[in-house]
Order: sequence, then structure tokens, then C-alpha cells
Amino acid sequence: MTTDPQYPLTESEASAEAARLIREAYRQEAELRPSPTYFRDDSPVPRIGSMPPVPQPDSRIVPEWAAGVAVASIGVGAGVTGLGCAAWLVLQGISSVLDSAASVSLLGVLAIVGPFAGVATIATAVGVAVSKAKRASTTNIYRGSVVQRTEITSTARGIGARSRIEG
Repeated sequence: MTTDPQYPLTESEASAEAARLIREAYRQEAELRPSPTYFRDDSPVPRIGSMPPVPQPDSRIVPEWAAGVAVASIGVGAGVTGLGCAAWLVLQGISSVLDSAASVSLLGVLAIVGPFAGVATIATAVGVAVSKAKRASTTNIYRGSVVQRTEITSTARGIGARSRIEG
């Protein structure tokens, strides 16, 4: 059988090579089984034991201070919008009482509400800074025995649901 690319295979050699490749591709062997991609440890675990404490880090996606700032910012925006609407209504009422040709523009309302928005934003920033300065860093030290409880009961009463671990 010739395997040099300069000399092509004859018809019978090509047929034999094709048959060999097909047989090799479709052969079934025990060692070709896929290996498991998981491991389950079935060793018994003591219900109460002297297992050392395991650190359980906080894994929230959004920090608490960031959520607080977001809520405060929404409040500032809603408050300033209310002030702007009130200013527009007052100025519309004044212009209709005076029967003047002057109309209230968006720029005029923004000029009135702008300082309030600035003061509210600065107050929010100062509140966040004071809150972060007051809060000391907490270091959790886990002590005590580890208890494994797997019985979970859940009862739904009224509006909310309550989960209780009993064991």
C-alpha cells in the first residue's frame, strides 16, 4: 500500500483504506465510554460533631450602601419632580390671574427647581458619607458546634409564607 502523496492509491487500495477507516470509526469498545463529570461523596456525615467553623462570606451582588443611595436618589428625583410640578402650577395660576401674555417655560421651572435638586443631592451624599463613616467593619468569628438539619417545613398563612427548619 502506498502512502506517499506523490503516488495516489489504486482503486483497490483506496477501497481497502476506506473500509478500514469505516470499521475503525464504528467499532465499539468498553474503554470508550464517557467518564462521569461529577463526584458525589456518599460517606456518612455526623449529625452533630466537632467540625471546625466554616466561614460563610456575604455574597450579595449589590452592596447595602449602594442600594441605599439608589433609593435616596429616586426619592430626590421624585421630590424635585413634585416641586417642579407645583412651581409650574403656581406660575400658571399667577399668569392667568394677571392676564398677562407671559407664559411659563420649562427653563423657568428648571431655574426654580434646580437649587432644590442640588441641595437634596448634596444632602444625600453627606448622609451616605456619614453613614459609611459611622459603620465599623464587622469581622464575623464563627464558634460553636456544627449542626446539620435537613428537615424543612413550610406553611403559608395569610399574605406571607413562613419557612421553619425543625430537627
